[in-house]
Amino acid sequence: MFFKSKEGKDKILSLYNQKLNELNIEYSEESVETKFGVTNVIITGNVKKTPLLLIHGTGGCSPLILESFPNLSSTYCVYAIDVLAQPNKSAENRLDMKSLDYGEWLTEVIILLGLKDVTLVGFSFGGFISLKTLEFNQRLIKHVFLIAPVYIVNGNPFVGLFKMFIPLKKFIKTGNDDYLKKVIKVLFSEADDFAIQFMGTTFQNCNMDFSPLPVIAKKSAQQIETPITIFACENDIMFPGRKLIKRAKRIFSSIEDVVLIEDAKHVPSSKNFKKIEDLIIDKNGY
Repeated sequence: MFFKSKEGKDKILSLYNQKLNELNIEYSEESVETKFGVTNVIITGNVKKTPLLLIHGTGGCSPLILESFPNLSSTYCVYAIDVLAQPNKSAENRLDMKSLDYGEWLTEVIILLGLKDVTLVGFSFGGFISLKTLEFNQRLIKHVFLIAPVYIVNGNPFVGLFKMFIPLKKFIKTGNDDYLKKVIKVLFSEADDFAIQFMGTTFQNCNMDFSPLPVIAKKSAQQIETPITIFACENDIMFPGRKLIKRAKRIFSSIEDVVLIEDAKHVPSSKNFKKIEDLIIDKNGY
């Protein structure tokens, strides 16, 4: 199971609902029954507008990614997806990263929601899910925006080990906030108190997956025809921005745009999320 205990799950869902309420938005929630497990979806915006699926990263949830993109619902109908086996309201089933299961799962969600010509916006592990979806079935997808995505390149494993994974393991073992602060400092361009609290609660109460992250094969990438826009973060130790852009340009034939976010760590600042959001809004209709 993903959650270590019912008590831990209750703590996380309490924070989830707190953040959702703080967003002060009009929304509906829908539970979609897929063959991989129940998937929770938060829907905001006019359902007659272009559908946009917003997919958060590891250790995240829909309210947090919605907070980063508060204006997308002005031009899109936003479907924020709670990813399986993450600190949220979806099922705790962890899928095989080496297979196309994540792509099949999201495709099923799209079909069950009755959507087509979908825009995907995937941050971090959400980028991995977006690319897996294009590999599995790209016919339902209109455009994909990838932000610091998993699955194109990986950073130096030794740097990641010493700067992030060892402090993270020590935090999980001891609960000492000094270790958590080291992890947050490496990952976030900026982090507010809620993000730190949510991440700390997640690390303490969830069984995290530390298995190696795969990268997409060049042959698979070249079969993707859907337009792709990539935002890479220059100082991302997990998926270094310049390295990511270099390989992406080499293996994808459908890249429409690439943007290097200078001085950004893995999680961009609110100012940079705003720039990303503006570009996604500008692309609607083209």
